[in-house]
Amino acid sequence: MTATLIRLPLLAALFLLVLTAPSTSAGRAERKQKKIEEREKAIKMANMKAAGQDVVGMTKEAAELRSYELRNKKKKGLLKRREASLAQVLFPGASPEEYGQGEAVPAFAELVESKKTQLPFEFYDLPTCPEPSDKIKKRFRRRKNLGSRLMGHDLKLSPYNIATKQSKGCTPLCMVEIGGKKLRWMRKLVDRQYRIHLTLDQLPVLMRSKELNYAVRGYPIGFKALASSTGLQDDQYFMYNHFKFTITYREDPGEFEGIRITGFDVHPVSIAHKVDNVKVEEGKILENSSSSSFPTCTRDSSPVNEPDTYLALRSGASGEGMKVLYSYEVDWVESDIPWADRWDVYLVGSPDDEIHYFA
Repeated sequence: MTATLIRLPLLAALFLLVLTAPSTSAGRAERKQKKIEEREKAIKMANMKAAGQDVVGMTKEAAELRSYELRNKKKKGLLKRREASLAQVLFPGASPEEYGQGEAVPAFAELVESKKTQLPFEFYDLPTCPEPSDKIKKRFRRRKNLGSRLMGHDLKLSPYNIATKQSKGCTPLCMVEIGGKKLRWMRKLVDRQYRIHLTLDQLPVLMRSKELNYAVRGYPIGFKALASSTGLQDDQYFMYNHFKFTITYREDPGEFEGIRITGFDVHPVSIAHKVDNVKVEEGKILENSSSSSFPTCTRDSSPVNEPDTYLALRSGASGEGMKVLYSYEVDWVESDIPWADRWDVYLVGSPDDEIHYFA
């Protein structure tokens, strides 16, 4: 009787072992296959990097490599839950914003900052175009964190007029005069490498280069040409006054209505615009003015950085202030990058911000 009772648990254990054996083998095979796929993925990514694939571009290949590198860095918790997008992990509660055709998309002006000093400035402290009088719509008002409240930072609209999927060529914005103390102050800001920061759909503006494989937030006020490189007696200072904005977006009617913004880039240009014999009121918005008055800024043109036309930060021959024509252009580009992956390029790391930017 006792021997029979002992054999019963043994038989039950053997029965359970037989039942679980196939599932254990299947699980082992699945893990083995997963390791093979991971190894193949690692080889593929290594080959892409060896071939010179950048990680900052908006192409499918760049996004794939960027996502792979970031997910390798992501720390997993003790409990493995279902896989979530990187945006959901880093920015919980954030939700995409959809925009309709032709809808205004406000770009906000942030602080002007430098890594060389701890003293920030407001965007409108600079000699730039006046702040728009439009009120910020409730949907675009952001909740400020404690640091922003203590520092007294306020949300300010930038002077750029941007509407969904409406690209525009060179558009004159306004004319300002910079002279005296303001001119000397601007040279100091350039020398200390201050950068201007804007945001669009909560994305900080990026200045990126696929060729150099870097992406940095914000754009410099200008740049300095050393006397040793120009052959002149003193260093020369130049400022950026034309801005090429590139906005990438994703459109998927089967998933959502309208478009979702996935990228916000800027390419700054320094150009001494030509102004025909026309009187321009300082600070007046010129966006709807006739383009014939500005030969270097027409709807069909796109200014480029040329040493011969750089805008130098210096007063006139008789000591008068310099006149600056600000302009901008907007290019909307469709992209396959999902909204959840739009932050990846900000997280892959950037080189030291002390890189001098020349186009």
